[in-house]
Amino acid sequence: MSSRNSVAGFALFTFVFAVISSLAGAQTLAPAPSPTSDGTSIDQGIAYLLMVVALVLTYLIHPLDASSFGFF
Repeated sequence: MSSRNSVAGFALFTFVFAVISSLAGAQTLAPAPSPTSDGTSIDQGIAYLLMVVALVLTYLIHPLDASSFGFF
């Protein structure tokens, strides 16, 4: 009976030791890198700005009275 208790105690000790040792070796996750802006988003913003400037210049250079349609 005492050998059965010692085997159960040893098994319990081994299980607890295995759980604790696996937790001790756990690694934390690295923090996510901070977001950075790449050159493509800046280039796209400049392209949109240039398209708006071209649209405004088009409406200033070509007045509406030159059109055959009466919009306004």
